[in-house]
Amino acid sequence: MSSTLEQLTRDAEEHGKRYVEAFNAGDIDTLNTMYTEDAISVWEPGNPLTGKAREASLAEFIAQKPKMTATLRESHVTGNTALLVVDWAIDISTPEGDEHLEGTGLDVLRLGPDGKWRFAIDNPFGEAR
Repeated sequence: MSSTLEQLTRDAEEHGKRYVEAFNAGDIDTLNTMYTEDAISVWEPGNPLTGKAREASLAEFIAQKPKMTATLRESHVTGNTALLVVDWAIDISTPEGDEHLEGTGLDVLRLGPDGKWRFAIDNPFGEAR
């Protein structure tokens, strides 16, 4: 896998592909660099997480070795802000059985001073199915 900083991109549409690569590799360090300092993640509808709580929740989930696929449905960029609509699916195998999650995420990216995109809002359940 590329270094953490190489995973960041100047192309908003490429951000999701790189996120999926790091997610499937279990690369928590790279995943955390893909968020702004003040990012909000809504991995459980109605329960937004920020800061250390967001990082801990992501690490706990990644420890289950989930595998994700994602397809970009829409991308809208204006200035230093991008809105991505992404159809995703995650499969997790556990001793208790396999679990399949899917939905349509609404993600807001912010362009950093380094010219690279990062999540400001990560809401995978923008439209739950």
